[in-house]
Amino acid sequence: MSGATDRLGRFGEAFVAAWLGRRGFAILARNWRCHRGEIDLVARHGRTLVFVEVKTRRYTGPWSAQLAVDHRKVRRLRRAAEHYLATDRFRAWRAIRFDVVAISVGAGTTVTEVRHYPDAF
Repeated sequence: MSGATDRLGRFGEAFVAAWLGRRGFAILARNWRCHRGEIDLVARHGRTLVFVEVKTRRYTGPWSAQLAVDHRKVRRLRRAAEHYLATDRFRAWRAIRFDVVAISVGAGTTVTEVRHYPDAF
């Protein structure tokens, strides 16, 4: 990833963490990594454990974040989530789900659109 792309991604993840926090999510981990992959955000929403993939784009036209999360990415996320659950972080979660949150960023760091896809896959 280039430096500008990496900075944009970090900005998007920080923005989404705060955005979800205002909506009742408790962020448990950011950029959680293991040998199986990386999870952008791990959050708790009620008794549900939520693994969140963040997609940040500098784009002005129509787009779909779900298209940006292909089958290979889904497989890596699921494997990383399995590893997360196998660690001592596991609690008796009522439910587990995978969300995608996509943001569009205009000039500077102006967020022009936020799309949240709960239970995306």
